[in-house]
Amino acid sequence: MHVAFATQPAPGSTVNEDAIAATDRVVVLLDGASIPQGLEIGCRHGTAWYVARLGTELLEQLTDQPDQLLTDALASAIQAVASLHADTCQLDHPGGPSAAVALLREADQTVDYLVLADTTILLDEPAGIQVISDDRLAQVAVTEHSAMHREATGSLTHQRRYAELVTELRRHRNQAEGYWVASSTPDAAYHALAGSVPRPEVRRAALLSDGATRLVDRFGIMAWPHLLDLLDREGPCALIMQTREAESADPEGRRWPRSKRHDDASAILCRFRCDS
Repeated sequence: MHVAFATQPAPGSTVNEDAIAATDRVVVLLDGASIPQGLEIGCRHGTAWYVARLGTELLEQLTDQPDQLLTDALASAIQAVASLHADTCQLDHPGGPSAAVALLREADQTVDYLVLADTTILLDEPAGIQVISDDRLAQVAVTEHSAMHREATGSLTHQRRYAELVTELRRHRNQAEGYWVASSTPDAAYHALAGSVPRPEVRRAALLSDGATRLVDRFGIMAWPHLLDLLDREGPCALIMQTREAESADPEGRRWPRSKRHDDASAILCRFRCDS
């Protein structure tokens, strides 16, 4: 499997809360949850620390145990990272560091995938593009989402509404009627969207943080096949560049309401050899 990727923090930010780890058999993409200013998280390390450790643990798990189920690997990695700061941080805090997850593994006969929270995987198959995306987060706190989207992105009122949204989301995090995300609860791994497809049926695949899917699911500028072709033809950096151009053309979110003017963006393209 040939892997190409790019990740970039939001313009104006010095910290990237996305993380990527990869070999020629395993690809890991993590999208850390942003914390509005003023909200506590119960952890002295922060989101960037969390995603870096979780990415390392996941890659080690899946490299050392190549036949391990992706859900088991994610559960073990969540537990391992939790143990790193159990003595210094409040692991049961509802706003503790968390991350959306996308995993892809090329096995001998299959391509295995996992999506947890708002990441997306695209699989280029004979019947077309299969889109694996977890939309449970978008089904929670609908009233707060709507209130935030009525305000100009970046305004003080918008920032206040964003904090109210995140506060409400915390009430539903890793709950049966809410949404699931990697944090300090290993059981969340078993609520991921996971599956396998026959290896010969996959020509290309893409893993995307929600900051890199905006051209399709937020802005409606292109469709999934066009996004995958852009990745293949011009590379992940080109996708991020086009996303930044669209974001900058609508800085206040009047055309495309959103929680942040810019977001960290990560994109991975995987091409599969015909002789694998």
